[in-house]
Amino acid sequence: QVQLVESGGGLVQPGESLRLSCAASGSIFSIYAMGWYRQAPGKQRELVAVINSGSGGSTNYADSVKGRFTISRDNAKNTVYLQMNSLKPEDTAVYYCNVKQLVLVKTNDYWGQGTQVTVSS
Repeated sequence: QVQLVESGGGLVQPGESLRLSCAASGSIFSIYAMGWYRQAPGKQRELVAVINSGSGGSTNYADSVKGRFTISRDNAKNTVYLQMNSLKPEDTAVYYCNVKQLVLVKTNDYWGQGTQVTVSS
């Protein structure tokens, strides 16, 4: 099992920044991707950003956050970060950390408890 603990959400005004953190612990072997998803009220959960665990650390972003959000990881701390700049009201959502673990030929998905991000003036 992998446990995920998120932090860093809050209430900010449009144009401001927040940084989310997600620390993984437990059976953290064979994790091949870490990412962030979000779910706004009445909407489906959507991918925000993902970073692969290979040496290149390739990343992928939702079009709506490209150029504003940056995902990064600290392998020594088993932690993934999401730096969110130029926040907009439409970024308001519960943000969930996700890790994908490969066990034999099966992928296990683990989720954090979620952290609320509210962007409002």
